[in-house]
Amino acid sequence: MKKVKLRKVGNSYGLTLPKELLEKYNITEGEELYVVESSHGFTLTPYDPDFEEWAASFDKTNKKYKNALKELSK
Repeated sequence: MKKVKLRKVGNSYGLTLPKELLEKYNITEGEELYVVESSHGFTLTPYDPDFEEWAASFDKTNKKYKNALKELSK
């Protein structure tokens, strides 16, 4: 677990992330992060949870219609 500090930035607040976390998750300046709320608080992640859901749905459809898609690609 890493501790981060909350700082006032204008009318908002910002977090300072440790360099080792930025390197570990390949996060660069200007990159968008997602805040996912849950009953236990929130998670800050570089991965778009909506994209994860879309990708899972795509994989399911792709497996189901594998042969039809192969024929259509010819």
